[in-house]
Amino acid sequence: MSLKGKVCIITGASGGIGKAVVEKLAGEGATLVLAARRLEVLEDLKAKVKGKENILCVQCDVTKQKDLESLINTTLLEYKKIDVVINGAGVSSQHPFWEQPLEDIEKVMYTNYFSYVMLARLVVNHMKDRKCGHIINITSGSVMVEPPPRNFLVYTSLKVGLRAFAKGLFWEMRDFGIKVTSIFPGVTDTPLTGKLKDVSGEAGRLMEPETIADAILFALKQPANACPLELAVINQTTPWTKPVIPFKQKHPEK
Repeated sequence: MSLKGKVCIITGASGGIGKAVVEKLAGEGATLVLAARRLEVLEDLKAKVKGKENILCVQCDVTKQKDLESLINTTLLEYKKIDVVINGAGVSSQHPFWEQPLEDIEKVMYTNYFSYVMLARLVVNHMKDRKCGHIINITSGSVMVEPPPRNFLVYTSLKVGLRAFAKGLFWEMRDFGIKVTSIFPGVTDTPLTGKLKDVSGEAGRLMEPETIADAILFALKQPANACPLELAVINQTTPWTKPVIPFKQKHPEK
């Protein structure tokens, strides 16, 4: 399936996996709408990417409903359609639950769950009318760990909820030609991992963001009658018996 001319919204596009997805889809000829809080970072990325004439940058705080509404409206005004939404915005906060700052809990909830559900809600009727569309959620490999990893209680619980939401959404929307895919990345070399390389002492075990972008491209290029519901890309050399996350880690601001 060709992506040439497909209009794709990407949240969290300014760095990490989102940036790798931008570069990958731009190379496929897709028309991209990049969303993040820092417009100057998006514009700088656009200037460096092949096919920049088909890229629109939109400043958007995904924790705010009005910004998500503006993102959808701006895209439709500019391109008249939306073919793909890739929910990639994410923050993290690792603490023992009894010490986790309340403001961190709120931020993780609004960024990692609310924004995904709200953006899907805002675009799904447009896709339903067109009888086509694809919603991709970059979730987390941590949903495959039971019980949730230590210090990841809030983060992982929300990702588990997001996984359940996406599976239910798939079954509700499949008869309208709408696909829903969840991507479960293992630990990837992005700002979200902080100083993980230093903690693990095994830099080679961290996957590159391009590896996850390849999984997303695979999902997008399947024929119309096939939908990869869930794709897990997990580190082959993860040392499960060692601590891999600092006991307390503050997520860097994007």
